[in-house]
Amino acid sequence: MEQHLARFAAADADAADLFAKLIDEIRPKRSADFESARRNLQAFCHIVGLRPDLRRAIRERLIELSQTHRHSELYTSTGILPNTSFISECFRRIGHKILPEALDQDLLRSMLRKAFRRPSDGEWVIGVGETAWLQLIEALHFEEQAASPELPRPLAEILRSLRVISYWIAAAGMEPELLRLERALETYDSPFVTQNEELIAYIDSYPLAWGKAAGTMSDDKHLRVLLGQCLQVIEKIRKRAARDGTSIRLTYHLHRLQQLILRCEELLDIVDTLRQNPAGQAAYPAIIHLFTRLIRDECQRDNLRQHWRHNTELIALRVTDNARAHGEHYITETRNEYGAMARSAAIGGFIIALMACSKILLAKGHMPPLTGAIVFCLNYGLGFCLIHILHGTVATKQPAMTANAIAATISQSDGKLRDIEVLTRLIARTIRSQIVAILGNIGIAIPLAGLIAYAVFSLSGEHLVSLEKAGSLLEEQSLIRSGAVFYAAIAGVCLFLAGLINGYFDNYSAYNRVPERILQLEWPRRLFGEFRMRRAAAYIGDNLGALTGNLVFGFLLGGTTIFGILFGLPIDIRHVAFSSAFVGIAFVGFGFAPDCWTLLWAVLGVLAIGFVNLAVSFALALNVALRARQVSGTPWRMIVGAISRHLLQHPRDFFLPPKKD
Repeated sequence: MEQHLARFAAADADAADLFAKLIDEIRPKRSADFESARRNLQAFCHIVGLRPDLRRAIRERLIELSQTHRHSELYTSTGILPNTSFISECFRRIGHKILPEALDQDLLRSMLRKAFRRPSDGEWVIGVGETAWLQLIEALHFEEQAASPELPRPLAEILRSLRVISYWIAAAGMEPELLRLERALETYDSPFVTQNEELIAYIDSYPLAWGKAAGTMSDDKHLRVLLGQCLQVIEKIRKRAARDGTSIRLTYHLHRLQQLILRCEELLDIVDTLRQNPAGQAAYPAIIHLFTRLIRDECQRDNLRQHWRHNTELIALRVTDNARAHGEHYITETRNEYGAMARSAAIGGFIIALMACSKILLAKGHMPPLTGAIVFCLNYGLGFCLIHILHGTVATKQPAMTANAIAATISQSDGKLRDIEVLTRLIARTIRSQIVAILGNIGIAIPLAGLIAYAVFSLSGEHLVSLEKAGSLLEEQSLIRSGAVFYAAIAGVCLFLAGLINGYFDNYSAYNRVPERILQLEWPRRLFGEFRMRRAAAYIGDNLGALTGNLVFGFLLGGTTIFGILFGLPIDIRHVAFSSAFVGIAFVGFGFAPDCWTLLWAVLGVLAIGFVNLAVSFALALNVALRARQVSGTPWRMIVGAISRHLLQHPRDFFLPPKKD
């Protein structure tokens, strides 16, 4: 490293190349090896501490770069979303992955990209800690450099960047979508506009006060208050969006606006500290804080996964919050709620038995594959919608909804549990609710499907299914003779997707004010009357997500098989309620005397199908809900341990309601 540092004194050496090679010396072999990077930085500090000539040459090169390169793009663009859209930014990052962006050599941003050229550099730059970088800048002893009576160019570049950012904040804060959600921005003085007036006055007076007494210009306290008010408005709009729905565009816009405000505060930390202490040492922590984050953001500038994940997590939080509001209805607490869930599940089992028998009859029509697939999809989808309309319950639809309610009990800030006892009680209530729902579904579906099959035999003299078809139905549900468990997992994925679609359309209905828009239609009001129109609009507003989710879930179940046939894939679905109904139909088809072992394996297969349906959909939904709340490092061992202890101490809570309400 010392040999390389000696090259900084060469007059013909390129400063950008010198710093790029210096970073190569400091960079660890593995980006996660923070200790090696820290030792390399310490070695650099030790060398320049012993060699005044080297640190003087390095300082001069740094000053040369700061004087000959433009800074503003680094401060106003790096780490800040562009003023385009979420989708446009996705395509931009994909394009730059394929064909890298051309670098403008007079930009300081380009110099940093050249030095920290690896996408993983941001990891170790942050990982070594700000203290290590602070020691580096202190080791260069910038106080040895003669102070300039005029405003230094790097500081002038920061002020210019602050002016640009302030204008952007003012413009972004007056977007029509924000004004619609927060009318006070238009009625009263908007902090987004007021901060611009205050900041411009601050910037204009700054060069005149440079090098003079600290009291010659006002401080930035009032400006900080205005920026804090801007952040409060953003948070207020987000809370309102959680209630009234959101969109990708609004989420993206709020995220960009927040980034601009935070960047403005970071730059103010530097310029106001330098105003009070022109020597610069007091501003080192703020400079290092900004430097490390700029490097991290530059290294992630084309990271599509990070961009997609962060923005979709914000959308997912809004969607899962909508699903959570419905999911709480699926968790029983009292005996009355437990009984109501059993009755609701019985309604679901009744409709499912009819749907299973309808599927058998439709299959006898020998329709073309595409026509048959559409008919089967409609049979499933309309049947699930009918269950919802009649206030019935399909047990397997519960996990995708209840997972969001469970995730809401976990803290968003640091992944710590708010209250482990509350969480275990909630999980116990959820488990017993799902058990009674499953029993209600299959407890009605099996005997009713068998009864319908027996009625068909009694009236027509022919079984609903042939002996061969009855054997096939049992084989398809068997735990050991088919891929029932794998197909049940596919159904679990479909259930999870249906839950997301449910939450999405609830969010869509709230955000786009669907009920109010329906009430603006003239011809339905004349046809049905004002009272019926209002009831219909209110029902659609409350149930659009559930109806859409049920219909889509039906199409997912009905279309999976034909999808596998078209593409030659070994995929199918197994749903516990339909599988149990098919066992009842097959039992009658065998003349009430099937092979005992075949029947036993089919019954065990139904139990396994139910477990996998629930487990897969619940795990996927809980994962999305936790990621949406940016919970990392969830203490699963603690959760499992608490649930196990609760099960041993209060086993009744997992299966039966409390003895008294």
